[in-house]
Amino acid sequence: MAKAAKRLGEILIEMQIISAAEVNRALEHAKTKKLRVGEALIDLKLASESNVYKALALQHGMEYVDLDKGSVPPEQLSRIPEELMKKYLVLPLGQENGKLRVATHDPRDVEMMDILRFRVGKEIKPVLAAKSRIKGVIDELFNTTSKNTIDKTMDKTIDRLSATMDKSMDKSMDKSLDRSIDKSIDLAGMGEDGTGGNDATQAPIIKLVNSLIIEAVRNRASDIHIEPMKDRVQLRYRIDGECVVRDKIPVKMKGPLIARVKIMAGIDIAEKRLPQDGRIKMIIDKTQIDFRVSTLPAYHGESCVLRILRPDSVRIGLENLGFAEDDYKTFSKLIKRPNGIFLVTGPTGSGKTTTLYGALNVLNRPDRKIITAEDPVEYNFPGINQCQIRENIGFTFKSVLRAMLRQAPNIILVGEIRDLEVAEIAIQAALTGHLVFSTLHTNDAPGAITRLIDMGVKPFLVASSIQAVMAQRLIRVLCPKCKVPDPEPDPMWLKLCGINAKEMEGKTLMKPKGCDYCTGTGFRGRLGIFEMMVMNSELRSMAFERAASNKIRKAALAGGMKSLLQDGKLKVLNGTTTAEEIVKVAQVEGIITNQ
Repeated sequence: MAKAAKRLGEILIEMQIISAAEVNRALEHAKTKKLRVGEALIDLKLASESNVYKALALQHGMEYVDLDKGSVPPEQLSRIPEELMKKYLVLPLGQENGKLRVATHDPRDVEMMDILRFRVGKEIKPVLAAKSRIKGVIDELFNTTSKNTIDKTMDKTIDRLSATMDKSMDKSMDKSLDRSIDKSIDLAGMGEDGTGGNDATQAPIIKLVNSLIIEAVRNRASDIHIEPMKDRVQLRYRIDGECVVRDKIPVKMKGPLIARVKIMAGIDIAEKRLPQDGRIKMIIDKTQIDFRVSTLPAYHGESCVLRILRPDSVRIGLENLGFAEDDYKTFSKLIKRPNGIFLVTGPTGSGKTTTLYGALNVLNRPDRKIITAEDPVEYNFPGINQCQIRENIGFTFKSVLRAMLRQAPNIILVGEIRDLEVAEIAIQAALTGHLVFSTLHTNDAPGAITRLIDMGVKPFLVASSIQAVMAQRLIRVLCPKCKVPDPEPDPMWLKLCGINAKEMEGKTLMKPKGCDYCTGTGFRGRLGIFEMMVMNSELRSMAFERAASNKIRKAALAGGMKSLLQDGKLKVLNGTTTAEEIVKVAQVEGIITNQ
């Protein structure tokens, strides 16, 4: 059986600071004034503050620090935000074995320790110091003596709001309450400058959600993943296609955290059994950012993902997508044809939408009418008629496409060809003088031909309507500020990428290093690698004859098509990326890679 910890009074008696009678007197005073025993002893002047805190340190097995201004190294002050130091009365004292030593006056405040660990981004080693000493050093460092009264009032207000928020999350709320909370909280939720607002009465959970969203946007993340676990809530950002663990949020904050995101997204916070979707619009750094929010009930609670949609991400221009010079010229010619279908293929997250929007941006002129059918509409383009698919009311791709043709467009974009009916209408549109852009989920360009035929589209329609098919993937680009020459590249990755010694002659391959600009990853940003199959008479004949995908692929390569791997190889040889990055995303027959 574990040995019970000694009481504070017992320790002070052993230290011969006070007597048993004085302990009893302090206990009565603490009960009357609703104080802790240590506070009562100090209030009655039966023990000095330093002696009480020395006893507390012994009681909790902590180090005691006789604090003064010189105890705080100036370079450590940036480790903890100023507002946290003032609110919780804590001070950073330096690092020890990878942990941050922090002076605190309350050894039992577990919530404060969790919040510090989350905000600082590393483990905390608490040491004990007298409350008045910590407060005095903070006042001296930040010259806050004139603000003490205001700070106390604000802290009480924040604590009241936080308690109200936490209680409200524990109850089942109806939709009318959702709407009223949504309006009242959003008024203080985000400043127009995207800094989280300056209202000191914001609840901590509002500040937390705002800060993690702003941090994700500034770190170029494409998604924010909030994932409840058994003993924590895991926060991850997807940056350049890779998930990065940001931190572990205390599990007690799971309910308020998810509820706050749902309120911002206009989602019913009382419904926790079904998946829900919503949308958030926020101004961050003077730019309006849209977020697509998705919640999914899981074993330990609702998992929440915020997809970050930046207006500038689809307006980077065709020339910046990563095309090789010959592919860029071919692509530019293809999208200016008067009719036919242009397909872009690839898995989810391979940049298909960005490529098609790039094409539409080039074609968007006053003399052309462009209509799109999307599910959902992610980015808004002036001058383009964009239609949002709504399956629940029968506003499907099929019905939208039929209506589109009566609008006399020049160019049509169909978000995705999902079934035979949509494919047939798109092909009919192409054959009647419209230029049609769309996407398919296939691994390579030749696979799109066989996929359409497998859907039930007649081979002669496929052969006559398809102008070109382009497969694409996204690869991470080496950081331009820290990439370094690789004198001994790994021969395994070079072999998998198809690079031989002769091709490396006169070339300098590069490798990642890591710096502040790329947050230590060695990579910053992404580019596409492309496989463009332009239909010719031989390929049309093979489509008409229902040839197998591998035969169409051989014919396309013989006709000058550059494979994904070949395009990636060029980017390795010119120092844009690494062979390992290419092998991760490009098909290598007979090889399975760990991604």
